Amino acid sequence: MTTARIIILFLLAAVAEIGGAWLIWQAVRENKGWVFALVGIIALGAYGFIAALQPDANFGRVLAAYGGVFVAGSLAWGIVIDGFKPTVWDYVGSAVALLGAAIIIFAPASVTTSIE
Repeated sequence: MTTARIIILFLLAAVAEIGGAWLIWQAVRENKGWVFALVGIIALGAYGFIAALQPDANFGRVLAAYGGVFVAGSLAWGIVIDGFKPTVWDYVGSAVALLGAAIIIFAPASVTTSIE
């Protein structure tokens, strides 16, 4: 259940953060109004709470891994919501970012050591 929980929380965090930023973008750049901005601010706040629910107690590790999810999620959001047409390099970069996130979060504890 822990792996499923981690993945679900990362996906929920991505929707909250990317969606919140998109709503603020719409309010500011597309003149959609203050309601979009307000809902975006609420979504961005929700992102912070969702990220805090990750089982790993290390803030830096969770946020670093989430960075990879954010890269891939942002491109996916652009494709689905805005009709963005990614290049092959967008896909490659996204895959590299997700691989990095997976290494950070799912590396076996027995082989993880801190660098001092």
